[in-house]
Amino acid sequence: MDLRGLLEQHRLVAIVRGRDADAATRSVIALVEAGVPLVEVSLTTMGAETVIERARAELGPEVTLGAGTVCTAVDAMRAAEAGASFVVTPGYGPGVEEATRLGLPALVGALSPTEVIAATGAAAAAVKLFPASVGGPTYLKALRDPFPDVPFVPVGGVDAELAREYLSVGAIAVGVGSPLLGDAPHGGDLAGLAERAARFLDAVAVVV
Repeated sequence: MDLRGLLEQHRLVAIVRGRDADAATRSVIALVEAGVPLVEVSLTTMGAETVIERARAELGPEVTLGAGTVCTAVDAMRAAEAGASFVVTPGYGPGVEEATRLGLPALVGALSPTEVIAATGAAAAAVKLFPASVGGPTYLKALRDPFPDVPFVPVGGVDAELAREYLSVGAIAVGVGSPLLGDAPHGGDLAGLAERAARFLDAVAVVV
């Protein structure tokens, strides 16, 4: 699977993290039905593996579902067994190595230049700039001077306007959690989720 290519093509990863497995599953399905093609389910979600399994069964094998907050080798194995297509990590660690061994592409978290080097050295499909809110688009622009060829995906505090800004300074995609999901993964309104998804899709579709 060409995760980098999918990120460059679609430019948006929705991050589902919730307290209710049923609501989280409904949120994943609603996002895909609204046109969001890349969805990550954080392993901190209640019943995360079940959420991935149910969403996979409902949506089919062609949908790109990831597992997030993969920190350990056990986390990577849980993701693979649940049917995840890729993994996302908050930083470099054993979860990256195990995902690679299992053949799962990884979006690897990094913030400092040293961490970016570690992530790219681990053959990350892309680098998750996290938490992006620490430095914002200005920090990403500065990082791109020494790392012009690194595929960055900012995550953390990204709203629709910031999504445009990050893309304008060279991000290949953005990862969005609560500004997009709202309370949907906790049992909230799915109609509102669909409306927010449309706004984010419009934002990342803007030519920059």
